[in-house]
Amino acid sequence: MSILLQKPGFMTTVQDLGRTGSRRFGINPGGAMDRTAARLANILVGNADGTAVLEIHFPSPQIVFEADAAAAIGGADFAPTLDSQTIENWRPFFAKKDSVLKFSEKVAGNRAYLAVKGGFQLEKWLGSSSANLSAGFDGILGRRCEIGDRIVLAEKATHHLDGQGVRISNSLIPLYSSFPTVRIIRGAEFEYLNAAGKRLFLDHDFSISNNSNRMGYRLTGNTIKLAKAREFISSAVSYGTIQILPAGQLIVLMADHQTAGGYPRIGHVITRDMPLLAQLGGNDKVAFHMVKVKEAEDLALEFERELNFLRIACRFQANP
Repeated sequence: MSILLQKPGFMTTVQDLGRTGSRRFGINPGGAMDRTAARLANILVGNADGTAVLEIHFPSPQIVFEADAAAAIGGADFAPTLDSQTIENWRPFFAKKDSVLKFSEKVAGNRAYLAVKGGFQLEKWLGSSSANLSAGFDGILGRRCEIGDRIVLAEKATHHLDGQGVRISNSLIPLYSSFPTVRIIRGAEFEYLNAAGKRLFLDHDFSISNNSNRMGYRLTGNTIKLAKAREFISSAVSYGTIQILPAGQLIVLMADHQTAGGYPRIGHVITRDMPLLAQLGGNDKVAFHMVKVKEAEDLALEFERELNFLRIACRFQANP
């Protein structure tokens, strides 16, 4: 009772919402890059938000369901098909035993998420099954998926899940783009920028360097300067922290970020807009718009309220 990776794809890994509560020990959270997409896909199939999913890049894997399973795909659109029949993102679908899931082309975005009802039987470390490619773990927790990998399903499908009547509201689906404007709040060292640096940061766009990864996106564009040279004590950083590198270029910390750093923190991407950043790839562009902390908090709370409505709707659909 498992799924089989007939083709592993470019970089397919197991991810959940990461390891929380251990940053004081220098252990980064990790987890899915687009946590919103992973949560939404899980909710569609009745899972807890933090259930492990497959994070899929393009070229994508070819997956055989070796048992009946209810599943959903969120995030990037890679034109998924099940036994050559088109399936939609953001809807649950039922995969019969021996059916084959393929992804034929990259339509939009850079990371898709496959959630299976009940999740997978996986080991956990510090409460998470997320793969950490640099930690030296044995097995799938320490590496990307390989051809022939079998990931055991934690739950046998007991009924046919029909997604015809269920689709996530457009208000919950992130407005993915290859050139988004993402909202940020002021960082602790923002005021150390000179006047020109502040204007360049907020009024101009930046490109995602090909020298980017799950730890951070390096941005190319205008050089940002401090008003005067300073030394900074290493301080806590988080997913979405924007720092200035010594040469004046920016880096945005992503899912596998370190826990502390000594570069100036000039901004933080708000939680609501992190999915827009997470779906970017090399040569995509991004611009920043400053908002108040109160607005960022209100947007996060509004999203969580709508997420609760989705949970209730999916629960009724599964148990009419």
